[in-house]
Amino acid sequence: MKLEALCAWEIGELVNTKKISPVDVIKYFLDRIEKHNKKINAFVYTKPEYALEKARELEERLNRGEYCGEFAGVPFGLKDFLPDKKGWSNSHGGVKCLVAIDDCDSVFCTAMEKAGGIAIGKTNAPAYGFRGATDNYMYGPTSTPFNTKYNSGGSSGGSAAAVAAGLVPIAEGGDAGGSIRMPAGFCNLFGFKAGVGTIPSVCRPDAWSATHPLCFNGGLTKSVKDAAILLNYMNYEDRRDPYSLPKTHDFIKEYSIPVQNLKIAFTEDFGIFEIEDEVRTIIRKAAERFTELGCTVEEYKFNFKHTANELSEQWCKGITIDCALDLNHQKALGNDLLKNHREDFPEEFIYWKEIVDSMGIEDMYKFNLARTDVLDQFENAFEKYDLIISPVSCVASILNRNDRNTKGPEFINGKKLDSLIGWSQTFLANFTGNPAASIPAGFSKDNVPVGMQLIAPRYKDALILQAANLYEQKFDWKKFYPEL
Repeated sequence: MKLEALCAWEIGELVNTKKISPVDVIKYFLDRIEKHNKKINAFVYTKPEYALEKARELEERLNRGEYCGEFAGVPFGLKDFLPDKKGWSNSHGGVKCLVAIDDCDSVFCTAMEKAGGIAIGKTNAPAYGFRGATDNYMYGPTSTPFNTKYNSGGSSGGSAAAVAAGLVPIAEGGDAGGSIRMPAGFCNLFGFKAGVGTIPSVCRPDAWSATHPLCFNGGLTKSVKDAAILLNYMNYEDRRDPYSLPKTHDFIKEYSIPVQNLKIAFTEDFGIFEIEDEVRTIIRKAAERFTELGCTVEEYKFNFKHTANELSEQWCKGITIDCALDLNHQKALGNDLLKNHREDFPEEFIYWKEIVDSMGIEDMYKFNLARTDVLDQFENAFEKYDLIISPVSCVASILNRNDRNTKGPEFINGKKLDSLIGWSQTFLANFTGNPAASIPAGFSKDNVPVGMQLIAPRYKDALILQAANLYEQKFDWKKFYPEL
């Protein structure tokens, strides 16, 4: 039985019905990691003893006749970025001087364990999650398993590559500008970013620190059903998060409710992004699948006041604020990490930190004006349409570099752009908090997957899942995963 070809929920069913033991499942995937991880560099470390111990505990529960959850015995990867598994270590995305012991579990980790899953290791990410590619000075680049010359996308690229390569069926993502959706796009996965308030985000000492832009915990999955099950466990109210909403949905039931006659606003570029012709062609063909399913897809013209470069610049400033504050507070305590360990940090991060350090109130005003522009443009579209469709990325692929500092392109069609995230169309939804997802659209000439983005009105998370489920019935992307 090729377990790597199955979704997480399918493995959970096999374990709950005792058709396969959780110990055998864990051994199977540990063996696959041992054989194949070097080819793509998805995992930075694994915990075999821990995972096997948890599998044996789960087996005892099964022998007592217990039902152990939809993801019973399913191994999962955790993102090596922020603390997400108490007692394990994280490197903040491959920053050597920031390596620390996790002091808490993430919402994803807690949800997966409640559903019966077993943590198996940590996956690669870029420094501070601050780019749309996965590479860092400690661990190097992560490749998409479809063509290992090319990057897996970021910042949850290690998790995406691990799932696409069949090293685990499901893995953690975090999305502050597209860090779930971009790697999902480059790895032929379903990458769902929840809307603001659906999944709690408890931050301290500043409870609002994950809101400029809005940041989200989540996962990378092969199927919409896996994402719906995961979301059902991650969706609850926590009043320590000022935006957390009461739980009012059962996403496991709602994701498969048929949706008909959806009106979809289609854009190649939001009127502001440069985009490769190959991506245009693939996304247009993918959007047509919705018309074959009874939906109306119409070209929609956005009218942004800001250019793509102006918006990506504001995103870079916003995402750097809390990182800069953390380093400045450390310095005030006598630990000047940038002075003593400058070589651990990418120069791009240092550049934006220096800009943020000099910001004033007018700069914050400009940041909020940019967010307001995106909010107004989205709401104008949602007055007439149920969903917005766009590309995830403006480029079909990103070639891995050999300097451990892979970035996106600096130019598209001869036009200069920010190489960290300016080639992605995903960060707009992080300014506003709209639910959004990446669904597989097709493949480039280099056999790298291309993702199509769905954006829904705020609080319409279920609609994203329903539309994606409808699309998945037409285009079953799961049959395209590579043999390693």
